[in-house]
Amino acid sequence: MAKLNIVLVLILIASALSVVTSQHKARSLFVALENEQETARQLEVKWGKLQLEQSTLAMHGRIEQIARVKLNMKVPTASRVQIVTLNHPADGSDSESVRKP
Repeated sequence: MAKLNIVLVLILIASALSVVTSQHKARSLFVALENEQETARQLEVKWGKLQLEQSTLAMHGRIEQIARVKLNMKVPTASRVQIVTLNHPADGSDSESVRKP
């Protein structure tokens, strides 16, 4: 009977140690998950700021101002504008046409 008690105590100790180890690992993984979720939130905020900045930088007025000021460009007159269209006829051949407004 004493040997059975010793075996049962050893199994009990092994079980207790495995429970403690499992809890520690679960807590460590939970902390890591929380850290990653916080990083994800920070990245989402940064992504939103970058999208806002991109939309601001890509505004037509700003692009036109930079073209005028830094590159000395100007809008061409209507007589100098040519519109090129690509027509797709039913026979499948491509033909290009140029028209003036």
